[in-house]
Amino acid sequence: MQKSKSERYIGLCMKAGKLTCGFNAVEAEKKKIYLLILCASATENAKKSAIKIKNKIGCPLVLACGSSLEEITGKPNCKLVAVREENLAAAILSDSDENLKLYSGGNI
Repeated sequence: MQKSKSERYIGLCMKAGKLTCGFNAVEAEKKKIYLLILCASATENAKKSAIKIKNKIGCPLVLACGSSLEEITGKPNCKLVAVREENLAAAILSDSDENLKLYSGGNI
């Protein structure tokens, strides 16, 4: 299956070591986070936690609707990732399509 451009950018983040996977790792991250990506298959509690992290950090939150984050990252049970590279975060946001939807408030 052909990967979307935004999925390829997430892969580039992984190769560059600029992607943090998992809720605990994201919450413990000391470096600047430019973008959060949440898997659409996450539980309601996980979605609420992701919104809290988003508000605390002050960065955009994107919902991955097409492929799951497990498929994109190759990490089992991955529901949240943080992009720590500003230019790649901007590229993911600008090239987001029906697979990635920007969270703008309210319910996910």
